[in-house]
Amino acid sequence: MRILHTSDWHLGQHFIGRSRAAEHQAFLHWLVAQVTELQIDAIIVAGDIFDTATPPSYARELYNRFIGALQSSRCQLVILAGNHDAAAVLNESKNLLQYLNTRVFAGSSAELSEQLVLLKDQQQQPAALLCAVPFLRARDLLQSLGGQSAADKQQSLQQAIAEHYQQLYALAQQYNRQHHLQLPIIMTGHLTTLGVSRSESVRDIYIGTLEAFPADAFPAADYIALGHIHQRQQLNAASDIRYSGSPIALSFDEAGQQKQLWLLEFAGGNKTVTSLAVPCFQALCSIKTDLAGVPAKVQQAVSALPAGETLWLELVIAETDAYLSDLQQRVEQLLQDLPVELLRLRRQRTNQAAGLTVTAQQSLAELSATEVWQARLETESLSAEQQQQLTSLHQQVLEKVQEAQ
Repeated sequence: MRILHTSDWHLGQHFIGRSRAAEHQAFLHWLVAQVTELQIDAIIVAGDIFDTATPPSYARELYNRFIGALQSSRCQLVILAGNHDAAAVLNESKNLLQYLNTRVFAGSSAELSEQLVLLKDQQQQPAALLCAVPFLRARDLLQSLGGQSAADKQQSLQQAIAEHYQQLYALAQQYNRQHHLQLPIIMTGHLTTLGVSRSESVRDIYIGTLEAFPADAFPAADYIALGHIHQRQQLNAASDIRYSGSPIALSFDEAGQQKQLWLLEFAGGNKTVTSLAVPCFQALCSIKTDLAGVPAKVQQAVSALPAGETLWLELVIAETDAYLSDLQQRVEQLLQDLPVELLRLRRQRTNQAAGLTVTAQQSLAELSATEVWQARLETESLSAEQQQQLTSLHQQVLEKVQEAQ
């Protein structure tokens, strides 16, 4: 039994005004080829299929075309919603896709058994049990209670999520007992787990007031396939818990990462997990330098480019030159003969107030919503508890805004 674990495709993403359609199309074409070449039995996509709750039509077309291209391989596809995905969008084709060997889980089910999926091998024999858990929203698990502190709400939510996983795991164990099987149990999720590394493209998700879920609260499944974090990683935990990361770089600080999928293989009661490298379909680079160092450093970056390709570039100019009012024009003149597109020009920030105070030259467009919020909090005299409560409310508002986009 061979399974590919992937996540965070973010189909339909626009990256500083540039469409990622060509990259996503190339990735999905590559993925179909891997399914055939490696004889993959199932693909698990652990959330954030689309970048927004209202993906553009070309993104939906990529999604549908990919599912159609998989049919000749008989590979099973399991689609799980992430915090960027709208349940209505995924559910609109859910029933139809069941006839195309595809299961879609847009939200938690009232009937727990509906989240238990039997995965079969190439001979159509039972090979693994999948506990399909998408992004869990607070309203899916809890009823709001008055008088609860932020800490109480976080504890209640953490317990509710843990119970959901434990109940599903118990259901999978019961299936094995009833059918006299010893199928490996795989679980999924789309959330932040304690101890992971994040990149700037990960928009923090707070499920109610839950900032991160402890790894030891997961059941002792054979493998836990997670999404939401864009950097591949394996957690230091008793169970085998992994993030596959995004298949393409979604921010400049991911540009140096080797993107990959996890390839799981179950054979004879043994499990092996290996990394499957994803090719880079669009070169990105972030360079920090002063103005004089721009030509040499950019030339070094483009020297590794294949012929005919263009580098998407971010330049962070040192404080010594950040004051220049005509900085954009000077930089563009230095780059005019090079195969690059300057997507973002930033002025070096100062490192005051734990990195929350920025220079006067920095524009609002260069800051994330979280950075603006943190900088605003620094101007107030608030207790740690008050800051936590206000930050939790701010994150809930951000989540609702992102859902409405």
